[in-house]
Amino acid sequence: MFRTAIAGSLPKPGWLAETNKLWPKWSHEGDALKQAKLDATLMWIKAQEDAGLTTIGDGEQSRQHFVHGFLEQVDGIDFEHKVEMGIRADRYKAMVPQVVAPLKLKGRVHQAEARFLRAHTTRKVKFTLPGPMTIVDTVADRHYGDRAKLAYAFAGLLNQEALALQADGVDIVQFDEPAFNVYMDEVATWGIGALERAASGLTCTTAVHICYGYGIQANLDWKKTLGDQWRQYEKVFPVLAKSSIDQVSLECIHSHVPPDLMALLKGKDVMVGVIDVASDEVETPEAVAETIANALRFVPRERLIACTNCGMAPMDRAIAMAKLEALARGAELAQRKTT
Repeated sequence: MFRTAIAGSLPKPGWLAETNKLWPKWSHEGDALKQAKLDATLMWIKAQEDAGLTTIGDGEQSRQHFVHGFLEQVDGIDFEHKVEMGIRADRYKAMVPQVVAPLKLKGRVHQAEARFLRAHTTRKVKFTLPGPMTIVDTVADRHYGDRAKLAYAFAGLLNQEALALQADGVDIVQFDEPAFNVYMDEVATWGIGALERAASGLTCTTAVHICYGYGIQANLDWKKTLGDQWRQYEKVFPVLAKSSIDQVSLECIHSHVPPDLMALLKGKDVMVGVIDVASDEVETPEAVAETIANALRFVPRERLIACTNCGMAPMDRAIAMAKLEALARGAELAQRKTT
């Protein structure tokens, strides 16, 4: 059977946080919040298992945002005086914390949820971290004065946590780098180097997720400006193919990414996005199987992993549940049709 996984995030239930928002406010504080986060994690572990996914994630239930969830445990970050900044090349505005001093981890970042995830499933588990380039693009630098220098500083911290996650029993450590689709020239000059630094010394499977963004309006509007063919991957895939990273995640279904670009990832496992996170329409198993069959023209079947295009954090919970089931059913159907 084809391997299946989510890209990373899943919707937070209403009893944990605001729903249908990318930056939701928590519904609890203190110990009650800690317990609610683990309860939501367990709910999504069970949902992924019931759907039939082969790789299980925590759904990022303990993080308000995939970047800020890491930054909250970093000294040198000022969260009290957030500033508005354009991110992803000014695609949209966000209130971001400021880097005001040398960076240092306060301690473990994701120990509780990683060990909880590992303890509650016997399947392979994947844990996600923000990539260094994407972190740099989601903070206001008031200290380092150089994006590459700041990225390597974050990469060192990410590496500390990644090695600890590996020791916690995590099978796959994934770094999320949507910024790779925005600053393509900088990927080659320092982005890939910072990513390699973040993954250095890991013996577990390593992955990088590169997408066109969550299904929010700013991203939908941006995609409309990209033309009939989205060719950003054409610049970054050859660099990644030469890297030590084991798996690469990409958008496929309902995108304008030329499928033949997947061939540029020769030698890598390819997490092919077969579930559209920018639409509430639930894919049929037949549609998922068709996307997989199309990808098999360019990716060896033993290297193909059926995945979501991106995270599903802002999505309605019931729709996300249905999409998980479609993902697994579609992968099963593709297995029958292609063997």
